[in-house]
Amino acid sequence: MDSGFSFTVGFITIGLSVMTTWAVMLVIAALAWLSTRHLSLFPSTLQATAEGIVAAIDDAITAVAPEQGRQLLPFIATIWLFLVVANLVGLIPELHSPTRDLSVTSALAVLVFFAVPWFGIKTHGIKQYLHHYLSPSPILLPFHIISEFTRTLALAVRLFGNIMSLEIAAMLILLVAGFLAPIPILMLHIIEALVQAYIFGMLALIYLAGAIQSQQHHEQE
Repeated sequence: MDSGFSFTVGFITIGLSVMTTWAVMLVIAALAWLSTRHLSLFPSTLQATAEGIVAAIDDAITAVAPEQGRQLLPFIATIWLFLVVANLVGLIPELHSPTRDLSVTSALAVLVFFAVPWFGIKTHGIKQYLHHYLSPSPILLPFHIISEFTRTLALAVRLFGNIMSLEIAAMLILLVAGFLAPIPILMLHIIEALVQAYIFGMLALIYLAGAIQSQQHHEQE
């Protein structure tokens, strides 16, 4: 899916999507460091902005998983922040959103795939977590396993397809209309980028909360 500049390290080819992903992570890490290096009761604009973003994400997580909000905040917040920045990278001339690459969205989906049992086992133990695959009947075991893989595939393909189609649509409109309609296209890209980041993060949150809360439900029964 990559195009443009790339280089090879040994037998590994580093493409534009990987380099853009690294750049996005460095930007987020730098902003996080700058906004937290001098914490104060009278926050700067950057600190106040960072606190507002974290508080908004915490409220969204708490609304879905009230008892696990603090536990899930680092993982979900990281996904949301990365996706917002990564999706908006496509607005920069000569660059493409790394999430238009299926390999990038697949990697994110795989992270969610492994995070679900990680949080489930961390909270309830491996025996209790694996028991939910046999509930309410052992006959449903194959369907539980299939659902784990299919929803991971759906996460990857949904994000990839929406971001790819958004950039293609914007390119076609610019080719037909030139730069007569740049502002509507820009607004469409920003809105869609935020919506897709929210959907991916919210689905990941629902999967994680479901893995934790389903075990609590079985324990109460």
